[in-house]
Amino acid sequence: MARKRATPRDLSAEGDVNLSPRRKRWEDEHVGPATRRLLDEDAKHFLHQSLSTPCFNALKSAKGIWLEDVEGRRTMDFHGNNVHQVGHGHPRVLEAVKRQLDTLPFSPRRFTNDAAIELARGLSALTGGKLGKVLFAPGGAEAISMALKLARVATGRHKTVSMWDSFHGATLDAISVGGEAVFRQGIGPLMPGTEHAPPCDPGSCLYGCNGTCNARCADYVEYILAKEGDVAAVVVETVRCTDVQIPPRAYYETVRRACDRHGALLIFDEIPICLGRTGRMFAFEHYGIVPDMVVLGKGLGGGVFPMAALLARTDLDVAGGGALGHYTHEKSSLGCAAGLATLEIIEGERLLQRSTDLGARALAQLGAMQARQTRVAAVRGIGLLMGVEMDSPALAEDVLYRCLAKGLSFKVGQGNVINLSPPLVIDESDLDRALVIVEESIQEATKC
Repeated sequence: MARKRATPRDLSAEGDVNLSPRRKRWEDEHVGPATRRLLDEDAKHFLHQSLSTPCFNALKSAKGIWLEDVEGRRTMDFHGNNVHQVGHGHPRVLEAVKRQLDTLPFSPRRFTNDAAIELARGLSALTGGKLGKVLFAPGGAEAISMALKLARVATGRHKTVSMWDSFHGATLDAISVGGEAVFRQGIGPLMPGTEHAPPCDPGSCLYGCNGTCNARCADYVEYILAKEGDVAAVVVETVRCTDVQIPPRAYYETVRRACDRHGALLIFDEIPICLGRTGRMFAFEHYGIVPDMVVLGKGLGGGVFPMAALLARTDLDVAGGGALGHYTHEKSSLGCAAGLATLEIIEGERLLQRSTDLGARALAQLGAMQARQTRVAAVRGIGLLMGVEMDSPALAEDVLYRCLAKGLSFKVGQGNVINLSPPLVIDESDLDRALVIVEESIQEATKC
């Protein structure tokens, strides 16, 4: 089925923006006086931007898979900004942070601490030591910045190749390598030397995939590397989270060889999908290759503390005379304590296997749903990252607000893809109920 994608100027089609008439109707129907007062105050004091402020609801608490708003309504969180792999407020994460608050609430620059060293050691060990050097940052965009700087220093080049439709953060350098129009348009000149290639997206492929990826788009990446001749790095989301695009193994085998052949570093952005979302600790483990750098974030702080990391090959430790990050919270004792607890939870509760098993279960249910619902164009999934592609942005947005009314929150990506990213600790019964809500909402929306 041919899909109708959001156009660059059609911001409301993204499904999460506050400019949408559907958003206004949802608020009119579901927001009470207590919430309205908070929303009005929020709109008064914060700078407005289409993807957040003004907000549409106000929260009182979060625990496990559940959000509770100020009016007492509970919502399953299948969005969570992808920080909630171990759920909201996991007791072991909270205990670790509280314990650190009592002893070392802040670690100033030039000092180190046990938690920072242990987390760096633990992350490196998870790569088998192949990415043996680490830097921490407060957020994913800052970690992307560090990776771009390191690539420049290590190669003596400044150009990058990245993908259209990609997202690597909202800072100016991150949107320069990113490819989502909503972040780039109207901003003015971006960082120079940022070349872009078509993403690996079988549903809208320029290379004749016809829905089954033939990895020819990887050949175009090599074409750019060969023509430019002086590219520092290829920057790519290992699995594109927004609409759940999962390249085949051949794609990354080709890109890896191309980078090696032309002297470019391969940087994987796994900010939203690291730490078990795809059923592996790192998504690149599915592909049998190792990048030169990988950027982690979001879930690294256990859903409690802003935390991101850059992992790099040991021989790329070549910037000792300069500053790659130099962030105030670079070795945050609180963030690192949360990160250590998160790694322990993932191992102790066997969340990688849980993500694999529950993801397969959910994908089978979504596949059966697709057979029943004619306006579902495709379903995709890897671990507990699932995408339900509708045949139009308007329908996807309609389904979003119907699901919110029934107690299920998620993001709409690339205009028409329902992105389902539940906590890895979710019970089977809650997962089943969420998928029922999705199908009920699709049925209701298609009848209108």
